[in-house]
Amino acid sequence: MSSAEGAELKKKETEEVPNVVHQSEADAVSGHGVTHAPDPDFDEKKAGFAAYKGDAIEAENVEHNMGVIQAVRAYPMAAFWALVMSSTIIMESYCVFLMGAFVAYNQFMDEYGVVDKDGNKAIEASWQSALQVGGPLGALVGVLIAGPITSRIGYRWATIGGLMFLNVFIFVFYFANSLAVMFVAQLLEGVPWGIFIANAPAYCSEIVPMKLRAPATQMLQMFWAIGSILVGGVTYALQGRTDASCYRIPIALQWMFPTPLAVLIFLAPESPWWLVRKGRLEDAAKSVRRLGRASRLEHLSESVAMMRRTIDLEKSIKEPSLLELFRGTDTYRTLIVCGVYAAQNLTGNLIANQAVYFFRQAGMDSQTAFALGLITSALQTIFVMLSWILTTYLGRRTIYVWGSLINVCFLIALGVAASVGPSKSSSLAQASLGLIVSVGFTLGPAPASWVIIGETSAIRLRPLTTGVGRASYYIINIPCIFLGSYMLNPTGVNLGGRCGYVWASTGFVCFLLAWIYLPEMKGRSYREIDILFNRKVPARKWKQTVVHVGDDE
Repeated sequence: MSSAEGAELKKKETEEVPNVVHQSEADAVSGHGVTHAPDPDFDEKKAGFAAYKGDAIEAENVEHNMGVIQAVRAYPMAAFWALVMSSTIIMESYCVFLMGAFVAYNQFMDEYGVVDKDGNKAIEASWQSALQVGGPLGALVGVLIAGPITSRIGYRWATIGGLMFLNVFIFVFYFANSLAVMFVAQLLEGVPWGIFIANAPAYCSEIVPMKLRAPATQMLQMFWAIGSILVGGVTYALQGRTDASCYRIPIALQWMFPTPLAVLIFLAPESPWWLVRKGRLEDAAKSVRRLGRASRLEHLSESVAMMRRTIDLEKSIKEPSLLELFRGTDTYRTLIVCGVYAAQNLTGNLIANQAVYFFRQAGMDSQTAFALGLITSALQTIFVMLSWILTTYLGRRTIYVWGSLINVCFLIALGVAASVGPSKSSSLAQASLGLIVSVGFTLGPAPASWVIIGETSAIRLRPLTTGVGRASYYIINIPCIFLGSYMLNPTGVNLGGRCGYVWASTGFVCFLLAWIYLPEMKGRSYREIDILFNRKVPARKWKQTVVHVGDDE
């Protein structure tokens, strides 16, 4: 249906509905309303729905016909606020990569390590795993509380609260004088990380128009890479120091994030979709106004009507609960989000998170390993930006599924390179393939996964779904960290690059499941996504299935 047809339908329906209302009012005035039984065919909810359906169709047509550049011009502030919310992930990324760098620090190993079988100091595999698992354990708590908190108070205030708590928890980390206290500090810092990572993809996907959902949510992966660049630069500059400042300074630098971000998020508009869910339609219109240009003010009512139409399709106004995530078609949607999140740990991502340590175990000296880690992070940022183009024009399913398969091939090659015996050529091949795996992950599966996570869940259940999905990430991440450290550490099985075989096998399983169950949501409005899930259309047929603009089920 064209924009003109949508406008005509809006006019026709708006004319029809008042006739019903006027007739009812005339009956009441004449006294007939008391004696006549109500019309059994009159449904007040449907009549009200019809009154704004034309507006909703008009707004959806506008979004479908809008190009990427046009969307940026029409909603520049939406893109800006998505960038601000995405940047909260820097703090988790910074600390995750920082712990990976600390265990490769000579000074850190001298102070907290034990002598290994070769007579060198190293952090014990158990403590190395504990330090890296503390943050995810705390974040697991954070994501589970994020959904209920956000559903009640909104994305802004939930995120601001997390930022304030993070300021306090950094003190514990900075003044820690043992590995045990550092573990507790990571546990505490992880709680606000969980709130950030649960809220950011949902908020970003809700405030931007359809054509910007991919780049807006993929900025999360870009900021993850930026966090690793910051760690790489700081640790490379300080790794030559021979006192505690080499790791105290990077810890203290965490304080440069929370307060400025809290101020910016305080100034940001709340998600209009969250406001519509709460019945605050006037506030939702104000939020839409702040996200777009003044020249688009005439579309405010249509945009809010589109949100109302989609939310009304979900047929509930009560507060969402965790149990609803596993009822009916929402079970499938929840499992997609959980599966995509969990797969991030099973397709070689841990090699990227432990890049510096991996390069050390591949035979590189300390300075070369830190330099390669910095190069890896810089390339990841560039490749995430390239993925914006691929995901926007080729689709989410295409990039995710076939990117996963390509990554599996490189992981097998990494295992082969490590199996030929110790040599300089083998070390260089492992380092090169480790870099390719880390960078390739950020071109395909990683950024596409954020888009899928932001689009899949029902609007009403989105804060809960992203929270539970991220919880599945940490549930898989925690044992994988222990496994990854045990495979790489000299005090463990010391597999080195042969760990590629392990991650290739788990990655191939993830590829198969994605190929079977992951639908293509490129170019679909949230209404269309709801309808396709409710119709139980098989994942591989989504691209060919037509949903008419007037369909509501």
